Amino acid sequence: MDSPHRAPLVIGHRGAPGYRPEHSASSYRLAFELGADAVEPDIVATRDGVLVVRHENEISGTTDVARHPEFASRRTTKTIDGKRLTGWFTEDFTWQELSALRCTERLKRVRPDNREFDGSEPILRLRDVLAIVDDESSRCGEPLRVVVEIKHAAYFAGIGYDLGPLLLAELAEAGWDARGERLVIESFELGVLDRLRAAGARAELVFLTDRFGSPADEPVGGAPSRSFAWYRSDAGLDLLAERVDGVSVAKGNLIRVNALGRATGPTDLVARAHARGLRVYTWTLRPENRYLNVRFQSSLRGAEWGDWQSEFGLLLRSGVDGIFVDHPDLGVAIREAQA
Repeated sequence: MDSPHRAPLVIGHRGAPGYRPEHSASSYRLAFELGADAVEPDIVATRDGVLVVRHENEISGTTDVARHPEFASRRTTKTIDGKRLTGWFTEDFTWQELSALRCTERLKRVRPDNREFDGSEPILRLRDVLAIVDDESSRCGEPLRVVVEIKHAAYFAGIGYDLGPLLLAELAEAGWDARGERLVIESFELGVLDRLRAAGARAELVFLTDRFGSPADEPVGGAPSRSFAWYRSDAGLDLLAERVDGVSVAKGNLIRVNALGRATGPTDLVARAHARGLRVYTWTLRPENRYLNVRFQSSLRGAEWGDWQSEFGLLLRSGVDGIFVDHPDLGVAIREAQA
């Protein structure tokens, strides 16, 4: 993806959730005000096939749904990608019903200040986020970007919702189907990315890998089931180079550690991926102690900020092409410091 922006790309992870409840309109707008080059909405589906922007399809942790007595009977237990969850799920609501809900802070203990914004903004559809990006692009005079993460594709396909075609239709309706240089589509499932490529999606396709476990849609295409760790091996990267444009990895996979778990420098993962023509992104850079490598923690108080500058700097030295951050201003600051 050719870019007028300096590397690495600073991507507002669900907007700017370090300062506002994630996936809210103010979170997305603030991300761009703080210098983000792109924002990342996660998409799931409603009962009537509308793509809404939520971290998960279970929404009790990010909305006020539990406070709505009219939806009390919708509380249920489901197994999503092998995990048993109890709560309220987007696929059990129409968009009109969900539009009555309001965003709330997900990390209540880590970011208590964000709770003052609880209940002040409605949840969004993907089309609403795309409109915000268009508006902010006009405001700043730059072609800002979007990184769309498809959530639980195999699960939704199993209940009759193919998120790939729904996404392509939404992009076409919003005029984003011909903006491949500004659009990334990512997923922890390779199958949906394969189908999007076959459908001619004009976007950079990126495979997300978690630190542990395996993709929810493994095995794909009759191949043996493979772990996320395998996809980061040389053989796995060889396969990905034939099917996607990039890989996005947890930041821990880019940090080399000693026997005590203390960071000693970057790993060679970026170099190995780049050698195969793959772009590399990493998630999620956060300044709070609970998210930092032990070497950079300033205390045992998880919500207190530690030496984020050193950890972020180490990650940039790995050569990554893009960083997902909860505080976009910090990502911009460390990029400028390393320039």
